Amino acid sequence: MALVVAKFGGTSLGGAERIRNVARRLISRKESGDDIVAVVSAMGDVTDELVELAREVSSDPPDREMDMLLATGEQVSIALLAMAIHDMGHEAISFTGTQVGIVTDPVHRKAKITEVKVDRVREALSTGRIVIVAGFQGATPDGQITTLGRGGSDTTAVAVAAGIGADVCEIYTDVDGVFTADPRIVPSARKIDSISYEEMLEMASSGAGVLQMRSVEFARNHGVVVHCRSSFTDSPGTIVKEADETMEQAIISGVTHDTSEAKITLRDVPDRPGVAAQVFTAMADANVNVDMIIQNVSEQETTDISFTVPKDDLGSANRALDDIVAKLGAREWSVDDSVAKVSLVGAGMRTHPGIAAQMFRTMAEVGVNIDMISTSPIRISCVVAADQVADAVRALHDVFGLGSDESGGEDEPTHGGGE
Repeated sequence: MALVVAKFGGTSLGGAERIRNVARRLISRKESGDDIVAVVSAMGDVTDELVELAREVSSDPPDREMDMLLATGEQVSIALLAMAIHDMGHEAISFTGTQVGIVTDPVHRKAKITEVKVDRVREALSTGRIVIVAGFQGATPDGQITTLGRGGSDTTAVAVAAGIGADVCEIYTDVDGVFTADPRIVPSARKIDSISYEEMLEMASSGAGVLQMRSVEFARNHGVVVHCRSSFTDSPGTIVKEADETMEQAIISGVTHDTSEAKITLRDVPDRPGVAAQVFTAMADANVNVDMIIQNVSEQETTDISFTVPKDDLGSANRALDDIVAKLGAREWSVDDSVAKVSLVGAGMRTHPGIAAQMFRTMAEVGVNIDMISTSPIRISCVVAADQVADAVRALHDVFGLGSDESGGEDEPTHGGGE
């Protein structure tokens, strides 16, 4: 008997029959003796449809009202899934994020969980019911509804798992697990059986959309074992846990890519102490996540600063830059949304020199120009033109020998996955 939290993404709930399939899976786990808590996303493309609807009625919808709107998607899912379970002769109870006690900070659209009150979950489990929790949402201490950002249901699931002391948090999506690259680009990409929190964090932050980065960070901080697996098969997926001697010790674990970022460049910025602090304080105050940063060598007491941000944050970044660029006296600023990031991730980089040289040489051989570079002890990331990212990923995956012997074919799951 195990205590299990199981998260199901939007694709897994895309229609009545898929909802019934999820219900059957949960009932099967319950009948095998497990206590089960399901965390669910909005059905299919409902969240995207709600965002589009908001944009049709407002050119700049307030973040608070967007949270009020988007939180409804998961509420539909939890009610329908509970109905399906009841129809199959089992007891279930659904909770919104507010009802279950997901407490967040007050940052709308990107709230962070500050507390999980699990008393209602424990009480419902003690009566033998299957508990269903709305992912992606919570509320501030004063009751304001908030959402956790794209992929936030993963974070809800891990937070609930940590709160109740679950044996495992299973993340069910439309993928079979974490792959060495996106099989849509690299058909020979191989599923990774197990991976450390550290490597998964780097992969998630650099474009592998199987798990939300914040959910992996939460899992690491609270020691939650995560099993990322497919909603459509019973095959084992990828286990994410603390590194140990039984795990794969590959030099490179995977090649990731991310086309969701844009590059912002500030030109002829005065080269004096405190200027960079002012720029990135303005970004932070606007809740804009900055990724890679490059500042050029000073010429004639001015410099250029380039950095990448999520495309979804461009509106907030633009508003902040309108003010800060004028105050600094910079000549101009520009946005390039035709860029992408390609990264190598692997714990073995720490002890194997020459990885960066091989990466840059390989990209040069296929004609891919590098615009920006950033590194960590187990990751190297490059910004390249978006239309060259597929060539870069395929070449790197091949040169570092990451592929399987069998081609994945057209029906292989994507590396992206997610909500």
